[in-house]
Formats: sequence, C-alpha cells, structure tokens
Amino acid sequence: MSSTNKADTKAAIDAASWMFNIVTSVGIILVNKALMATYGFSFATTLTGLHFATTTLLTIILRWLGYIQASQLPLSELLKFVLFANFSIVGMNVSLMWNSVGFYQIAKLSMIPVSCFLEVVLDKVRYSRDTKLSIAVVLLGVAVCTVTDVSVNAKGVIAAVVAVWSTSLQQYYVHFLQQRYSLGSFNLLGHTAPAQAVSLLLVGPFLDYWLTEKRVDTYAYSFTSVLFIILSCSIAVGTNLSQFICIGRFTAVSFQVLGHMKTILVLTLGFIFFGKEGLNLQVIVGMIIAVAGMIWYGNAKASSKPGGKERRSLSMNGNKAQKHDGLSKSTEVDDKGSNTQKPDCTDGSGSMQEFLKCVICIADHQKLKVSQVNADIWANSVVEAMI
Repeated sequence: MSSTNKADTKAAIDAASWMFNIVTSVGIILVNKALMATYGFSFATTLTGLHFATTTLLTIILRWLGYIQASQLPLSELLKFVLFANFSIVGMNVSLMWNSVGFYQIAKLSMIPVSCFLEVVLDKVRYSRDTKLSIAVVLLGVAVCTVTDVSVNAKGVIAAVVAVWSTSLQQYYVHFLQQRYSLGSFNLLGHTAPAQAVSLLLVGPFLDYWLTEKRVDTYAYSFTSVLFIILSCSIAVGTNLSQFICIGRFTAVSFQVLGHMKTILVLTLGFIFFGKEGLNLQVIVGMIIAVAGMIWYGNAKASSKPGGKERRSLSMNGNKAQKHDGLSKSTEVDDKGSNTQKPDCTDGSGSMQEFLKCVICIADHQKLKVSQVNADIWANSVVEAMI
C-alpha cells in the first residue's frame, strides 16, 4: 500500500473513531439524562459500576471468541490506573455536590491545561503557538456556554482539585499504558474493566446514598426504567471503548479539546428535545467561539506536526524501550523530520480490534449527582473523560 493510501486510510479511521466516540457519548448522555431526570434513577456511581460490569462481560466473550489476544499488564500499573479512575469518579460526584455549577464547570475546563502540563513534564512535549492559542479559544467558548454562577468554598476546591488531577492522570495513563505495553483498547479495557466494576459496585451504593440520601435497593424499579438502565449499559460499552481508542490513537489533550464538541452537541440536542428555555445569545456566541477554536486546533494539528506539537518523546525506561523496538520512540516528528509511529489499524490481525475499540467515554464522567436543576450540566459531564 502506498504512503498516500496509508495516510488516507489512517485519516478515515481517525475520523471514524471520533465519530463513533461522539455518537455513543451523546447517545448515552441523552439516555442517562432521561433515566436520571425523568425516572429519578440518581445513582450515578452504581450505574457506572454496571457499565463496567457490562463491558467486562463483553471483553470475556470477545476473548473467548478469539478477538482479544492474551496480554500482560503489571499489577502495580493496573492498581494505579484503577486508583486514578475511581478517584476521578468519586471526585466528580463530590465536586458537583460541594461546588456551584459554575465553579464545577471551570474546574472541568481546567483539565485541558493540566493534561498539557502532564505531557510537557512527563513526555517532553512542546506545543506550537497556534495549538496553545486554539486551546485557549476552545476553553473560552465552552466557558461562555456553560459557566454561570460561581461561588468558591474550601472543601469544594479540594474536591475539584482531586477530580481534575485524577481525571487528567487517568486519561494520560490510558495513552501511556497502550504505548508502553503495546496494548490495544480491548486488551487494556479487558484488564481494567473488571477491577473497576468490582470496586465501583462495592463502593457505589454507599457513595450514592451519601450524595443523594437515597438507597439504590429501595428505588421503585419499573419496566421502563430497567429498560433504560440496560440501554445505558449497552451504549456504555461503546463509549468506554471509543474513549480508549481515541486517547490511544491521539493524546489526552486532543481528546479533551475535540471532546468539547460533544458538549456543544449535547447543549443543542438538549434545547431540541428538552426545551429551549436555556437557549440565549450568550450560549450561541459561546458555541460559535468553541467550534471556531476546535477548527483552529484541527488545522494547527494538521499543518504543524502531529498534535500541533513540535516534539514529543516517550521516555519511559530507556534501556527497556530499546529492547522493544519503538515503545520509547518519539511519537511526534522533530524539526529534522522523524515520523510518528502509531499503531496501524489496517494491518492484518489488529484490524478488527482497532475498529471495534473505536467505541467510549461515559465511565469517566458518569459520576455526578443529578438534580432537576443541574441535569443539563450533569449530562454534559457524565461522558467526558473515562469514564
């Protein structure tokens, strides 16, 4: 296959990955919004545990069918990932409970600068000027759309800091583990989903009771609410997988920046399906600014160097990296022109996995205490990330 055809194929798969992520993420947001706001199932952490249990079941079936090959992930790495991911879920819940909606949104927006900081410090990334400015424009636009009242308190700030850093570390770790151990998205999810399912199903009911003062076992289950729970869990498999594939193919920063397109779509669909009372000039202007920033970011990424970065080197255990041919290679070209080496989804045995893994995001932000007042904000956040 010629280099031009390979580039075209990669671009098509990248676009399909983002589209899969956006469709499943927006879909699960709307389902969860109906489940929580309409049917009163406000047990977000427990629901996230059910999502990971469903994902675990799928990975077991796919491994049995031979679509997932055996792989290794050190226990220490698994425990660190689960720690970051679960602190992210708990932190988001508590942050929304203790903070105003406006401050919660500001904290969520700060994940992009934190993710940039992690890449600069840990991966020696250097961002181009256009990339930095486009990220700033995206943040401004989303802030104009979503930030309203802002009030600050000490314990709320602590919860927000825990939520932001744990979520950023979790998303960074998705990319790190896939590159470091040559894991596909299904492989990585097969390692992490069971541990998250068990831990969240054990802790979730107690955390949800603390947040909502309601018990999941006393909820008045109906045929329709159970149907929505099953639908939510089914879509969550896709959102979890597509998050892993998108972060694995790109970076946590790109995932965060372009992921705000989902925020815009959710706001728009919310106005269409759930009423237009929140639609005003400020929101429209914010959407326009955010979309302009995303387009700018995409152009900076395409015209500069992959990701809009001047150089990125994955320096993880130098000696070990040399033994494994490319695990520690630079993932971005430097000024002299070395090419990025990313997994090629189109070669042989990996194709089915690479396509299927294009499916993710709820678990990360499926962790928010929801009320009628903040249902829209919860819906936007319930998907970002992991979750």
